[in-house]
Amino acid sequence: MSAILAAPKRGLVLQWRGSRFYMDTLLLLASLALLLFGYVMVASASLHLGDKFATDSFYFPRHQLLHILLGLITGGLAARVRLETWQRLSMPLYFLGLILLVLVLVPGIGKVVNGSSRWINLAGVRIQVSEVFKLIAVIYMASYIDRHITVVRTSISGMIRPFFMLGIAAALLLKEPDFGATAVIMAVALGMLFLAGASLWQFSALITAVLGLGAVLIFAAPYRVRRLLSFLDPFDDPLNSDYQLSQALIAFGRGEWSGVGLGSSIQKMFYLPEAHTDFLFSVIGEELGLVGVTSVILLFMVMVWRAFVIGQLAENSGTRFSAFQAYGIGIWFGLQAFINMGVNMGLLPTKGLTLPLMSYGGGSIMVMCAALAVLFRVRSDAIAAVTAKPRLKAPWSVG
Repeated sequence: MSAILAAPKRGLVLQWRGSRFYMDTLLLLASLALLLFGYVMVASASLHLGDKFATDSFYFPRHQLLHILLGLITGGLAARVRLETWQRLSMPLYFLGLILLVLVLVPGIGKVVNGSSRWINLAGVRIQVSEVFKLIAVIYMASYIDRHITVVRTSISGMIRPFFMLGIAAALLLKEPDFGATAVIMAVALGMLFLAGASLWQFSALITAVLGLGAVLIFAAPYRVRRLLSFLDPFDDPLNSDYQLSQALIAFGRGEWSGVGLGSSIQKMFYLPEAHTDFLFSVIGEELGLVGVTSVILLFMVMVWRAFVIGQLAENSGTRFSAFQAYGIGIWFGLQAFINMGVNMGLLPTKGLTLPLMSYGGGSIMVMCAALAVLFRVRSDAIAAVTAKPRLKAPWSVG
């Protein structure tokens, strides 16, 4: 059903010095709910760790609150940046991302945690460079698609070309090593190309090649093979290679329908590694059961849905770059959440990916708040554009 879009549903309207910013109310509520829900669960999963590592039970909750505040500030600043500026800076941002990926591998600059060099300390906040590059990759791909849409739709070379650029970044990410981030970036790029209208047979050939290369990378590294075998039989070696996954599954088993109660998890008490970061979803499953798990899934579904609605609205307003920014952010958030949940539940091999907006970590929270701010800006600008064109036709769902 369609109608003349003279006055689309605008949601919350913010006014500042004569300018208007049209917020997506559902997306805002879902985002804040995930941030708040994540903060409560990080606090629950980390109180005992604060006592152990810093003799302060509230060490991690206090730092996570600071991360959220920094994320909101970062998001506010990102929302003020014009979308044309992001497009103009797409290549400089790409090269900045490469510089950061190189710096993180330099001894003394990159911080090594659990055998991986993925972090840089900036002003006291530990930034995971791969998270920054995910946003940069979305901006780069949106700019590429906008500039080369005809070639993307008609030629396989137009589809392959951006992967040469992303391949350089992927090689640096694999040196950290960070296979999970590499997989997410490549999958998001493929998804954006598919939405751009790439030829189905050419897209199928490209995705087959990417999957084949991924399989080669998995079997080329013994630790990745061990993770794959652990995924296939998580209780084959529960005290060694299968330990983390088996403990996560025990957490879900204990949670049953309604959970054992907030703060009452047993698995987080030194049984489940990384309970406040990569395996926070398992603690949610144990303490809040199926009810809590389903609530988180629904919130992420709302977020992805709104991202695609915003992308559709931007396309209807004639701003293709903005539309593919929205699509890319939606695919990124949805895919990373799906992978993290799948890993926690034993549906996917173990990967070091955070649960967006929920897991402990300053860099991750800040980058994802910035990405959400870009999404809000896309909607606001698109609403302003369609309001200026009262005869533009669009589905009612774009509000």
